[in-house]
Amino acid sequence: MPVALSRIPTLRELYKSGVLEAIADTAKGDITRLDLDCVVNAANRSLLGGGGVDGAIHAAAGPSLLEECRKLNGCDTGDAKITKGYDLPSAEQNAEQLASCYKKSLQLAVASSLKHIAFPSISTGIYGYPIQDATDIALNVVREFLDTAEGDKLERTIFVVWSNTDKGVYE
Repeated sequence: MPVALSRIPTLRELYKSGVLEAIADTAKGDITRLDLDCVVNAANRSLLGGGGVDGAIHAAAGPSLLEECRKLNGCDTGDAKITKGYDLPSAEQNAEQLASCYKKSLQLAVASSLKHIAFPSISTGIYGYPIQDATDIALNVVREFLDTAEGDKLERTIFVVWSNTDKGVYE
């Protein structure tokens, strides 16, 4: 199960609470479970997997990572290369999936000749998707859809949120 970034306190939060006096974001756990855009791998020069963190990242990402790394011709010490994350949790992938969920729901409503659709704040509860990011995705996808000829067939799109905090984000 991926660990949402929202579950890891920020430096600002740790400083405010007086817990932290150091100068780095720190999380104890499995780096292959973090749901974010980029992970730095402390790989060997070959980039072909190994032990420790490198082996764990390769194992979690799946065989496609190794296949891509074979094409990179290694990496000199002190240099860096970038690959896709493959099977690692990915904020980008999750954003695409969330956007697709909204768009496909709208398309199905129109295809079913429905005039109204209501959305909860999808994935922001137990799935831990950050409310601000989820709201941005929801509002952008729905606005873009409603600006099309297909979207003109819907009379009303409603966002129903659970808390006043969520309502404030949507507003």
